[in-house]
Amino acid sequence: MIYEVKGPVIEHVTKIFESVEDTLVQSYLQGHMGTAYVDSLENPKVAQIIVGIFVFYAGDAGVPGTKELLHNLPDYPLVIVNTDEWKNSIELEYKEQAHKFKRYRFNRDKTHFNHEKLTQLINDLPEEYKLQKINATIINNSSFSTLSEDFFSQFESHDDFLARGIGYCVTYKDVPVCGATSFSIYDAGIEIEIATDERHQRKGLAAATAASLILDCLEQQIYPNWDGANSPSVKLAEKLGYVLKEEYDTYFIEK
Repeated sequence: MIYEVKGPVIEHVTKIFESVEDTLVQSYLQGHMGTAYVDSLENPKVAQIIVGIFVFYAGDAGVPGTKELLHNLPDYPLVIVNTDEWKNSIELEYKEQAHKFKRYRFNRDKTHFNHEKLTQLINDLPEEYKLQKINATIINNSSFSTLSEDFFSQFESHDDFLARGIGYCVTYKDVPVCGATSFSIYDAGIEIEIATDERHQRKGLAAATAASLILDCLEQQIYPNWDGANSPSVKLAEKLGYVLKEEYDTYFIEK
């Protein structure tokens, strides 16, 4: 049997995940968003953290509760683990249903950003487009959420996003066509979510929108963390000033 974590049990989860530095894990541990489950409320040996579709495991992968936790998944889950023991457990449990691919981490170093270059990316936005900070009008525009459901999916409501989140949007004829927001938040920063209408790609919209978000974060003394899902994401990140740290394994579990 597994148990959802509440109250003082979170201290045990923090200890189990003490070697995991992922910002989504920190989002949960610091009380901002997400849920967690353990194999025991009294003396947990294994724990799971879920933020959106992202799932993290840590602890002893060999304890009896592991199997049930491995099947406690959201729709379209992306599972991230840091040890070969956990990777083996996932592959043995799901076999051909576990599709392994690479994601990309970047160094968290504010000195890598060039303010002048970021400002130039914003200035390069074609004149037929309008860049603006996300407000109540934008966030309630159905065209905005159509770009990506994850722009604010981890927040309790639109008002919660406007109170705790941050983001920028590019519009074309008053219709949102590109956005960059805080997918999640943690004490020291945000995790960036970015998407562009395919009909408006390759025009510098994503670069301008992300540059605006990055500069805003730096002004607020928080870090705009970028985690790359594919090579185009890596290329855009490097254009913005991020420096690749490493690639890492991620599993999409076909349920």
